[in-house]
Amino acid sequence: MQTVSFDLSRLPDEQAFYQQFREMFALETFGNNLDALWDVLTGELALPLRITLYHVSHSPTDRTWQPIVAVMKEAEQETAGAFSLRIV
Repeated sequence: MQTVSFDLSRLPDEQAFYQQFREMFALETFGNNLDALWDVLTGELALPLRITLYHVSHSPTDRTWQPIVAVMKEAEQETAGAFSLRIV
């Protein structure tokens, strides 16, 4: 299983997250939005895959991450756990 982590305390906003996400997975094209995140998590990345998000609740922009976390949780259900999300 591939594992990737993101320290959200080091990212100022969702655009910085999308930039790092694109770089981590070497995605040539990525829409930098929730729809693109869904598409990648449910059909473009090799599974199984676990993403760990650090400092979600400790981030000063806590509300920023809620939509991203929600999409990841839905993707976890859609892929029957082949994609999994861990929040630390």
